[in-house]
Amino acid sequence: MQKPVFNSLDPDDWVAFRAQSHRMLEDMLDYVENIRQRPVWQPIPDEIRHHFQEPLPHSATSLAAAHQTFMHEVLPYAVGNVHPGFMGWVHGAGTPVGMVAEMLAAGLNANLGGRNQMPVEVERQIVRWMRELFGFPDSASGVFVTGTSMANLMSVLVARTVALGSTVRQEGLGDRGAQLVAYTSTAAHGCIAQAMDLSGLGTAALRRIPTNARHQIDIEALELAIAADRQAGLRPFFIAGTAGTVDVGAVDDLTALAEVAQRESLWFHIDGAYGALGMLAPDIAPLLAGIERADSIAFDFHKWGQVPYDAGFLLVREASQHMDAFAAPVAYLRREARGLAGGSPWPCDFGPDLSRGFRALKTWFTIKVYGTEKLGQVISETCRLARYLEQQVQAHAELELLAPVALNIVCFRYRCADESVDVDSVNRELVADLHESGIAVPSTTTVDGKLAIRAAIVNHRTGVQDIDALLSAVLTIGAARCHSGAQ
Repeated sequence: MQKPVFNSLDPDDWVAFRAQSHRMLEDMLDYVENIRQRPVWQPIPDEIRHHFQEPLPHSATSLAAAHQTFMHEVLPYAVGNVHPGFMGWVHGAGTPVGMVAEMLAAGLNANLGGRNQMPVEVERQIVRWMRELFGFPDSASGVFVTGTSMANLMSVLVARTVALGSTVRQEGLGDRGAQLVAYTSTAAHGCIAQAMDLSGLGTAALRRIPTNARHQIDIEALELAIAADRQAGLRPFFIAGTAGTVDVGAVDDLTALAEVAQRESLWFHIDGAYGALGMLAPDIAPLLAGIERADSIAFDFHKWGQVPYDAGFLLVREASQHMDAFAAPVAYLRREARGLAGGSPWPCDFGPDLSRGFRALKTWFTIKVYGTEKLGQVISETCRLARYLEQQVQAHAELELLAPVALNIVCFRYRCADESVDVDSVNRELVADLHESGIAVPSTTTVDGKLAIRAAIVNHRTGVQDIDALLSAVLTIGAARCHSGAQ
């Protein structure tokens, strides 16, 4: 009798596969270990881009061949945030520990939507650790998401459900929803406005409150805006404070915001995308006083926590309110008292995702292997380097500091002696020149109407030598750009 054909995707030759797998792991360890020998970033050649316009492959190719394509055509042209010279935006650098933990998670291939399994217990361990870190009660819940943009959206949905009742999930916003208004500062991340959009409340219902000289939300202006909205018959329901603003890294006065939220019976949310994990550093934590009074906190382990992408997180003070916004019981997800269908509540009860990866494992490994003391030291060091860069900017007459340095972000620019030169244009081109040089990668933003070179020091590999290399390149390229702009 003929044997049935069994089509499996496992290797035909496990010995050869193991050897190739080890080569791939060694290549990535070599990449991280020797990262300083590479440019931070380099432009992608047209022919390389063209290679990735091939049609859908129908026949198989070898793992070794695909690996070689990756090594020659993908790895050299990545964003570069592993490199110590990367200071653009706010990107974490990852770690070798996180990398191999991600491999373990991929091999396990657990779906963390729920069920009675240890991977869910690992995620619950992280929730307990975050309760402890932020001083939240045992009733608090937490859930991993892609990033803070998603976590901020979820916080708006929780606050909306608390304000209007769980029936809003069936009946929609209606007239009562049209009365809801929220508040954040003009320095807040754009995802707060997007959250209002996606929640159905609309961006017009978000009041963008001006900031003070330290780029913090103006508390007096906030109180006036709330009073005006109440007078107009509207219903304030949500305040989003920021712990580490996107432009300059400012931290709102979280204690003052907590007082306003308590007095006005508003949901107090904190967008702590990267800044919230400053709680790990004893010298930074006092700047976050008041964070323990939030109703919800959104943050990313993949920024200051150095966990590989992606690992966002939402922490909510009261699990019952969190579940009211998302839990959706259905027959095919029935929970049982025993067996694999046990373990309720499930992570899918706290967010919109049913299929969820094992983000918690690389986070658990990172915290377990390095410990909070070491991670806190890394955070403190990035802030120390930012203060060093601030001092160097102030020591050079050609450079201008554009904002106070609160945490680890420094905004400055090169200023040309010739007033006829378009300084914004010079600095925009200067940053692009820096990128293409491979020496350093800052980003740009606008501070008080001026285009700024924005150096966000997040990478645990960055040292004084990398700051000096950035400064040297800025001074050299800036002088050349000012001269050419004056011609």
